[in-house]
Amino acid sequence: METKKIEVYTEATPNPNTLKFITDKTLVEEGSVDFPMASSAESCPLVLDLFRFDFVKRVFMAANFITVTKSEGMEWEEVSGMIKSLIKGYIEEGKPLFKETHKPLSNTAPVEGEPEVVTKIKVVLDEYIRPAVEQDGGAINFESFVDGVVKVQLQGSCSGCPSSTVTLKSGIENLLKRMVPEVTEVVAEGV
Repeated sequence: METKKIEVYTEATPNPNTLKFITDKTLVEEGSVDFPMASSAESCPLVLDLFRFDFVKRVFMAANFITVTKSEGMEWEEVSGMIKSLIKGYIEEGKPLFKETHKPLSNTAPVEGEPEVVTKIKVVLDEYIRPAVEQDGGAINFESFVDGVVKVQLQGSCSGCPSSTVTLKSGIENLLKRMVPEVTEVVAEGV
């Protein structure tokens, strides 16, 4: 069996305990997958292997990247090489990433019959906000819209990030309020 060489490089995120490992291979075809603890990773052998490192606290996958959150007190310089080698070796060997089809977490696609304002919110999330959040190693998912309040879920590097509240209020909320006048506030889970 011939192994295909792939590239894996790292990128810092706004969360100092989270590092983004980017590959030149698609890892998740649609949406994203969040593994907040080892027990949630039964369907993904690569993520189970990542959780074998004591310092790994959370793993998030989307498109062509894996975001790993480490415990405090450990420096990235000490551990990023081990994670990078594991990811690179796993993909080059052609091992399946998932035991079964995963259910993507992205739920911002418009749904037939939903209120027009919800469709507008989802379009803004998908076209303007999601790309910026993914660039930082995270994801944003629509949860609900009730009485002017948009509820979203932040994942990946956004979860537990010191600047996520500022991002939510200054960036996401302001943009949604400007583009969808019915929005009065944005609140988030996973911050």
